[in-house]
Amino acid sequence: MRPVECPFESDVLLAVVQSRFPQRVDPDLQAHVSSCPLCSDVVAVASAFDGAREATLASAELPDAGRVWRQAQFRARREAIQTAGRPITAVQVIAFAASMSLLGACFGATSAWFQSALAKTTTAWAAIDKAAWIASCTAIFTEHAALVLAMLAIVLLVPTAVFVALGRD
Repeated sequence: MRPVECPFESDVLLAVVQSRFPQRVDPDLQAHVSSCPLCSDVVAVASAFDGAREATLASAELPDAGRVWRQAQFRARREAIQTAGRPITAVQVIAFAASMSLLGACFGATSAWFQSALAKTTTAWAAIDKAAWIASCTAIFTEHAALVLAMLAIVLLVPTAVFVALGRD
């Protein structure tokens, strides 16, 4: 019956991978490989893979060191620009939101029809029975809780997701 494990298997594999087998290994290990079918299979398979690896390494062409250095410098500069641009983008978003708020406030303060609509809304609000209004809002919320929660998620999560997505590469 053929053995399933051998205590010298890892030593044999290491010697083959390090290109020490068979010339630069202990004679006892060489004798063991010749007598152990499992270790001789390990040598055969590892040698085949090692030969393929050496052929691949021999045919590989290394790029010019100067070119690799320049590309690394360009990448470092590009990453530094992206890192520096993130706070600028955040400030631009905040400035846009503030300017839109100011524009809305100026529109509301200077528009006659907006002022009259606001006055009508105020008088209508004063005429509303607050308890009945709160009860109807509560009923609407309980009937459409999933829709309200989905809208809240969209309003809160989408801007956060956009900010995170723009902040990463």
